[in-house]
Amino acid sequence: MKPTRHQKGFAAVAAVFLVVVLAALGGYMVSFSNTQQLTSAQDTVGSRAYWAARAGLEWGVSAGAAASACPAASTTLTIQGISVAVVCTATAYTEGGATINILRFTAVASLGAAGTQGYVERSVSASMER
Repeated sequence: MKPTRHQKGFAAVAAVFLVVVLAALGGYMVSFSNTQQLTSAQDTVGSRAYWAARAGLEWGVSAGAAASACPAASTTLTIQGISVAVVCTATAYTEGGATINILRFTAVASLGAAGTQGYVERSVSASMER
């Protein structure tokens, strides 16, 4: 059977369409893989920042445990490249003739510059009564 005039070149159009669709799917898969890798790396850094903030908090609480007032000034620590700022605020009140001091410690761990894609910040706080 002879091909009709309208059937000539149909295989070439189908092949080009198939190549374009496969290239688009390949591009999507590469993009998806890159996003997954970046998300995994950010999760790891976020976890490190959280534990650095916890370490800073523990340091601040231990520094304030012996005194009934906050340490002299805010402290900035560096833990494995993560900057940790430890701040203490004291509040005093009187109850039944006794003065009660509440010390509130806040530790903020950050890595990278604010506003950039890799910026990570974690904050933890605790209060103690002296």
